[in-house]
Formats: sequence, structure tokens, C-alpha cells
Amino acid sequence: MTMTHPATTPSTPSTDAGADAHGERADLLQTLAHHREFLRLTTRDLTDEQAGRRTTVSELCLGGLIKHVASVERSWVDFILEGPEVMGDWNNMTEEDLARRADEFRMLPGETLTGVLENYAEVARRTEEVVGMLPDLSVSRPLPPAPWYKPGTQWSMRRVLLHIIAETAQHAGHADIIRESLDGARSMG
Repeated sequence: MTMTHPATTPSTPSTDAGADAHGERADLLQTLAHHREFLRLTTRDLTDEQAGRRTTVSELCLGGLIKHVASVERSWVDFILEGPEVMGDWNNMTEEDLARRADEFRMLPGETLTGVLENYAEVARRTEEVVGMLPDLSVSRPLPPAPWYKPGTQWSMRRVLLHIIAETAQHAGHADIIRESLDGARSMG
């Protein structure tokens, strides 16, 4: 049986960034939460089958986009906590690595929209917790090896958080197009 899911399953955790509850840290986390909600909103009232359906020429589906954004956010928070080694060397990805990455963009057999949304909410809670405990957003780390990063490039924790926000906002826009193609519903505009 395919179930219909509400848009807000589950909701974004509230921002509590300690001493910076009304400063830059809170602004960044609130902006991220705002774009997460736009992304989640594209799945309102959909069945699992609809969340996994491709509606454009791309390989993207709504459930897969949320899986991908959650995975990217989780990876960058791991980077914040553990450094570039945790992300691996993108220059040496195998076919198996690429296939696993491609699976992030689709709903696989047995996956449900509820499960995807619950995982995304857990990732969001962890991100807020980690960002809330960072002593300084200006601390930098070298980026992992990848063909799209100039060797030796470093990002501050602030820049990492801005990257997560940009990734979420970009894919929320993709999701809005996919949803409109699916059934005419729009979450933005």
C-alpha cells in the first residue's frame, strides 16, 4: 500500500546556538532551516511512488533529492568534526563509489518518503547541534582532494555552512520544478 505523506513530516528543530542565539550563527541556521522547509514542502501529500517518480529528462526525483541533500549535509558536518580525510579523495572514486552516489538521487526499493524525511530531520538536528557547539566559525580546514577544488584550498566552518545552505537552496529549486511537473503543485512563487 502506498501512503500519502504530509509536507512537514517531521519538522525542523528549533535553532539554539547558545550565546550566538541572535547573531550570525543563528542567522545561518535559520536560513538553512528555511531552505530545508522549502525542500520538504515539495513532498507534501505525495505517495512513496510519486516521491520516486522522475518527471523531467533528468534522473532526479523528489525523494532522491532529499536523500542527496541529507547525504551532502551529513558529509560536510563530518568534515567540520573530523577534517577532509572523512570525505575521501574524489580523484580516486571507483565505479562502485559512483554507483552509490547515483543511488542518492533516486528512491530505491524499500525506501519510503517517511523514512527519507525522518533521516533528513535527524541530519538537520545533528547539524544544528554541531554548529551550536563550534567555538569559532572562522576556523579553516583544507578541502578534500577533488578535481573541482584548487589544491591547498581551505574553507572556514562559516564557508562550509554557507555551502550547505547553497546546496539546499539549489536543490529546493530543482524540487519545485519536479513537483510542478508531477502534478502542477508549486511550493514557491
